[in-house]
Amino acid sequence: MSYDDVEIEDMEWSEELQAYTFPCPCGDLFQITRDDLRLGEDVARCPSCSLYITVIYSAEDFAGGTGKQSLEPSKQQPVAVA
Repeated sequence: MSYDDVEIEDMEWSEELQAYTFPCPCGDLFQITRDDLRLGEDVARCPSCSLYITVIYSAEDFAGGTGKQSLEPSKQQPVAVA
């Protein structure tokens, strides 16, 4: 049984870890990657303890491409038009 059910929108994207993260009671972070989500995985594990959470998300948002764009910071730069 998981520690909690967490919506993907409540998790944060970590560029450093290349994973969605959520605070764990032990002080570390639950982690799940985009690849895990594309494969249908819904369990984010804490690397420091035995706890894990169930991630609630829509599999269609992660099928194929690079993941749901609205869940990631934009990498586009503004362009000035003269």
